[in-house]
Amino acid sequence: MENKIESSAEGRLRYEDSGICPEILRAVQEMGFEVMTPIQEQAIPVLLEGKDIIGQAQTGTGKTAAFAIPMIQTIDAKIRKPQGIILCPTRELAIQAAEEIRKLTKYMHGIKVLPVYGGQDIGRQIRALSQGVQIIVGTPGRVMDHLRRHTIKTAQIKMIVLDEADEMLNMGFREDIETVLTDMPKEHQMALFSATMPQAILDITGTYQKNAVYVRVMPREITVAAIKQAYYRVAKKDKTEALCRLFDYYQPVRSLVFCNTKKMVDEITLQLKERGYEAEGLHGDLSQNQRDTVMNLFRSGRCAILIATDVAARGIDVSGVDAVFNYDIPEDIEYYVHRIGRTGRAGRKGRAFTLISGREIFKIRDIERICHTTIRERKIPTPADITKVKAGKLFAEAMKIMEQKELSDFKKSIRHASEENGVSVLDLAAAFMQMHMGDEPEEIREERPYFDKNRRNKERQSERKKHLSSGFRRASIKRNKDKR
Repeated sequence: MENKIESSAEGRLRYEDSGICPEILRAVQEMGFEVMTPIQEQAIPVLLEGKDIIGQAQTGTGKTAAFAIPMIQTIDAKIRKPQGIILCPTRELAIQAAEEIRKLTKYMHGIKVLPVYGGQDIGRQIRALSQGVQIIVGTPGRVMDHLRRHTIKTAQIKMIVLDEADEMLNMGFREDIETVLTDMPKEHQMALFSATMPQAILDITGTYQKNAVYVRVMPREITVAAIKQAYYRVAKKDKTEALCRLFDYYQPVRSLVFCNTKKMVDEITLQLKERGYEAEGLHGDLSQNQRDTVMNLFRSGRCAILIATDVAARGIDVSGVDAVFNYDIPEDIEYYVHRIGRTGRAGRKGRAFTLISGREIFKIRDIERICHTTIRERKIPTPADITKVKAGKLFAEAMKIMEQKELSDFKKSIRHASEENGVSVLDLAAAFMQMHMGDEPEEIREERPYFDKNRRNKERQSERKKHLSSGFRRASIKRNKDKR
């Protein structure tokens, strides 16, 4: 590595001051961006100089533009052959990256971008490639398939990017990645972006990069102040009820729920649907058509809650996520940063909720220490809290209807029902409220802190020892008496 650049402050460099060509600058400004993010501020100038780079940054930090803008600027539109390749871990991320690059090339006439991935007819991709494509965004396996078929030619490749490199390795793509890299021309530029830097990543950079500049965006930048973080102590058996209680109390419009296993995703999705929530699950066992359907429902707002595993959610960048819920606390601390980074985007406020049991409190402390953040302990909303919130929402809706609708016929019907049945109008109103709000939820017993539980167990053991000891003494005295 040639040198190392760390960033822990917000990006200050304006796009117009960075040496970006006017056509890209026009597209960027049309997209509403003026100031670079930290990773863009550090990476773009290095890449424009033609140097290799290692960028350590999480999803949602503006990485795509950080490598796409320099790549676009090197493309010769007159040469209708691949000049840039971007490898991504998932189909979703490849499609999103391709869409963003198309926006950036809006005024770069003649530049074509194509996503290639498994699950789509390869013949269709081959036909698109034959029409002349300069930038290819794809998953490692499908790019390797095209290389074997010679439908992707690498002679004109100037730059290759590995995006979310750690995830590609976790998903078993190392051999595919190395096969692709060895097929690149001798002279090319390489950019690698990863949230973490395990030894396998360092091995790849050492083998396939030359004097790479290391750029790092510190984790504390990603866990932005706009995200309110809280954790709740709750027994495992009560987690679903606690999750529903949080939905009802905070009423987020769009939520992401993370689980550690595919089985748990299916279970929670089913439980939430049975309770009447608009929820869908996303994990690796779903077919591509099922995944597309779920994501379309979530993006369009027809599904309010998406339950997913970390790998399945990789590359999902949906604007307007109000809250992230960690049903399971992640095994890897880095995943916590990835998860909560899905909310609070573009300066908006967001919330992150984590449900913990027993010794998981130690993981919360590790997250706080490593991510330089504070996660506050909160109490699960009580049944009275939920009733108050639901009633407030119902009253607000009723007031809106009163302002906009003519209700005289309904008033007559209510008055008639009141007189006919010998009940007050207030009793009828209360019954209508109960019909809409349902029964008041039961109290959730808060799990005692692990430390208290541990101390209680030690006290019990001590009492048991005393009891046994006194029993042994009494037995010994009796034996001695019998002998005498």
